[in-house]
Amino acid sequence: MRFLRLNMAQSIVDSMRTASTGTLLVTDHLNYWGGKRVKPRQERNAEPVFEPATGRVLCQMIPCGAEEVDEAIKSAHSAYLKWSKLSGMERARVMLEAARIIRERRDNIAKLEVINNGKSISEALVDIDVAWQSIEYYAGLAGGLAGQHVQLPGGAFAYTRREPLGVCVGIGAWNYPFQIATWKSAPALACGNAMVFKPSPMTPVTAVILAEIYKEAGVPDGLFNVVQGGAETGSLLCHHPMVAKVTFTGSVPTGKKVMEMSAKGVKQVTLELGGKSPLIIFKDCDFENAVKGALMANFLTQGQVCCNGTRVFVQREIMPQFVEEVVKRTKAIPIGDPLLESTRMGALISKPQLEKVLGYVSQAKKEGAKVLCGGEPYVPSDPKLKGGYFMTPCILDNCRDDMTCVKEEIFGPVMSILPFDTEEEVIRRANNTTFGLASGVFTRDISRAHRVAENLEAGTCFINNYNISPVEVPFGGYKMSGFGRENGQVTLEYFSQLKTVIVEMGDVESVF
Repeated sequence: MRFLRLNMAQSIVDSMRTASTGTLLVTDHLNYWGGKRVKPRQERNAEPVFEPATGRVLCQMIPCGAEEVDEAIKSAHSAYLKWSKLSGMERARVMLEAARIIRERRDNIAKLEVINNGKSISEALVDIDVAWQSIEYYAGLAGGLAGQHVQLPGGAFAYTRREPLGVCVGIGAWNYPFQIATWKSAPALACGNAMVFKPSPMTPVTAVILAEIYKEAGVPDGLFNVVQGGAETGSLLCHHPMVAKVTFTGSVPTGKKVMEMSAKGVKQVTLELGGKSPLIIFKDCDFENAVKGALMANFLTQGQVCCNGTRVFVQREIMPQFVEEVVKRTKAIPIGDPLLESTRMGALISKPQLEKVLGYVSQAKKEGAKVLCGGEPYVPSDPKLKGGYFMTPCILDNCRDDMTCVKEEIFGPVMSILPFDTEEEVIRRANNTTFGLASGVFTRDISRAHRVAENLEAGTCFINNYNISPVEVPFGGYKMSGFGRENGQVTLEYFSQLKTVIVEMGDVESVF
């Protein structure tokens, strides 16, 4: 087999045209600050990064230590001092250029994302489109950042200024590596901040591509930096005194630690954490759309999506035909080489993640759930994929609300189906969770749709659809699914601070 061995002399993105599954070796430096890739100070504690579809080592991830984190943050701060002085329109022009470059290179960036993450190319292309749309959207808002004017008695007045925070830290997840890097950086940059971004140690390859694109578009050197590492590097970032805000996407336990560490420096925090979202399907639904919605709610990115509707509540009258149709279509999902356009399900992120998900299926069976299809390791016919982390998508029936598979976030392609009788009952059961990221309802009854949406305790409720993520609308959780928002106009408030200026036009009235 011919390997593509890539280094700085050859642009990794350009080389993607000829790349295929199992042929890429990445030898570039994956840290980036001061406008260039940075060689790690020490080669200690290197961790192998695997290609999920083959189980092959793709590259080595070398975590940043205290000196490197400090360097990256200081580089970001000096860039922030320049960037924050530009007008919103000036920032917008640079951001629009970055969006244009991503759009132009989308196919190659998507291929690299697939090789590092394991999801199908059809999904990765959508992710890259969402990424450039996010930057374009916030570029459009940058010129409109404004405060308000307030008239006070005696000719005095006050006004507010919306000002940047400074250096923001973004900590990403492995399920949407490039897209999350843009979701966090676009509003931050639009507001005049700089960002130091730490990708997941399992997907370190594409964030540095975004850093290079921002540089090419014209941001000051250091405005968007990338540091690699795991928990220790994350801790250094959260504790650093020059960091003003931390925005984190990941699990609830890690989110709690991020919040605790950031609290020591009274830093602002946005947390986008896990979910165990309910999808409610009423008997009067459009049946075809409800089936498609359930599949979209469970099997994108091999089920590794925080807002997935994994608790599928189906009204008892239509349960038999719904289960039959969902099982038929789930069995037909093409699994295999994620770079093939015909593939609809790729590989899970890692061997431990695959084993964890299969463990949940075994536990569900022990607790009385019935496996209607899938839930087993899968070995594709292509010999180069035999070491990959594949499994067959799984439907669980005969589930109860107290089962582990219904209560805990599995983060894999496992759908639990539960019957219900009344609207009141299903809302109570749907809300009986510590999570609150998303929810969904399928019904033709417009009053019921909005009534259910109002009563579900979740940051997003989809009506007659599921798992669409337009950049124009806010996304974030209730309860233990986190706080703060990403996307939409409101996110600008989470990356800026308000200053009040009071102007006296007359004499000071003193009581002394």
